[in-house]
Amino acid sequence: RRHMAKKTQTHLAGATISEFDGVRYLHLGTDWVQGAMRIRSPRKLELEYIQRMMAWLLWRPSDSLGQGHAVQLGLGAGAITRFCHQVLRWRTTAVEINPSVIDANRLWFQLPADDDRLQVLHADAAGWVLQDAHLQTVDALCVDLYDHDAAAPVLDDEAFYRACRGVLAPGGLMTVNLFGRDSSFDRSATRVAAAFGADQVWQLAPTAEGNTVLVAGRVVAVPDRETLTARAEVIEARYGLKARKWLRLVRPYQPGGV
Repeated sequence: RRHMAKKTQTHLAGATISEFDGVRYLHLGTDWVQGAMRIRSPRKLELEYIQRMMAWLLWRPSDSLGQGHAVQLGLGAGAITRFCHQVLRWRTTAVEINPSVIDANRLWFQLPADDDRLQVLHADAAGWVLQDAHLQTVDALCVDLYDHDAAAPVLDDEAFYRACRGVLAPGGLMTVNLFGRDSSFDRSATRVAAAFGADQVWQLAPTAEGNTVLVAGRVVAVPDRETLTARAEVIEARYGLKARKWLRLVRPYQPGGV
């Protein structure tokens, strides 16, 4: 059995809701936004960094976009979960440690009931990625694990990222939300690179708010620019995401710089 040190949360803040200009926001008892949904367009990815969390699509051949298993570690306001389940129509699993976040998603963020393609688990992400049953079963892993303080990822050591790589199938991809203008970014990115190999890690430019999305792959082959551009056009046409913009923002991971 594999082991990994866990950072346990003894206090889980209750979910709170705010609304402004047609957008509903999820909080954990503070002003920090943990997720958002445009009330009249619940399938739309409202936040810029959440859109960029879907950049893993660029590394998937266009003919493989029709099916797969997507996992979210950290439910937030359910935007990625709803998108993967309802728009991509993939098998989708969300792992969330805070029961009040799951309840808020069901009540206020149009998260549907579990079905044959959707499973929302009240569980610790640290334990989920260590279960042997999940080894090499995931095609896309989106990691967005912040507590009510939103200061740094709750799970952020090399062992955790190695376990994340372990659940990816060959060709699978992880995206992780990091604060690119925070001093913790370099530490986090170095750990991801150590777990995946620096040549399997890419980074997008920071958003205006300072979120930097890292993409890490398990045995992923990067095609030429022409193929990537064609993939981006397919993603834009099929899903309405800003994939050509992502291509302008992405570059190979470079230690020591954002």
